[in-house]
Amino acid sequence: MAKRELSIIHEKLAYTIEEAAELLSLSRTQLYRLIEVEELPTVKVGKSRRITFAQLESFVRKLEQENGFVRL
Repeated sequence: MAKRELSIIHEKLAYTIEEAAELLSLSRTQLYRLIEVEELPTVKVGKSRRITFAQLESFVRKLEQENGFVRL
């Protein structure tokens, strides 16, 4: 997948696995592992899986809390 402007991607409500992996700077394999162990929820749209912006944001906030990240 070609690199895109983040401002374009952030306008979406749901992302493909590839787009979500790019946003999180993870490989597709790593993302699928997180989905498999239910660390990152997904929604099904027909036969496809998507990850909503809210799910991505919640996942990152959870990681921040687990790692003692403090927002200023």
